[in-house]
Amino acid sequence: MAHDPRDLDDAFLAFWRERHISTLTTRRPDGSPHVVPVGVTYDPKTGIARVITSRTSRKARNVAEAGPEGQRVAVCQVDRARWSTLEGVAVVRSEPDEVADAERRYAERYREPRVNPDRVVLEITVDRVLGRA
Repeated sequence: MAHDPRDLDDAFLAFWRERHISTLTTRRPDGSPHVVPVGVTYDPKTGIARVITSRTSRKARNVAEAGPEGQRVAVCQVDRARWSTLEGVAVVRSEPDEVADAERRYAERYREPRVNPDRVVLEITVDRVLGRA
């Protein structure tokens, strides 16, 4: 079921604030899917989803290697019959302020992230929302 990303109801947004592990799907250079578990935060006001990771991770390299225009990705979470997928274009952000903001958001939804001097943020501009929450 598709939803308007600019008009998500309270129950749907609450689902994205609950503590759930998600999957992130990126494309490897050969075009094959790379799917890994991640923590993700979603800001419905800006339409941005964020995944913190190390700059050397395969997921970060996949997005970086796509170039400055980014790579189309999907994050998905499931809880029994409730599920949601956020799709959009991801870019790698390494600016200290952006990383600190993403770490703060992650701590609010999950827990304080471990120290990682190589941390970057996969910033996803969400343009498609699917699900039943």
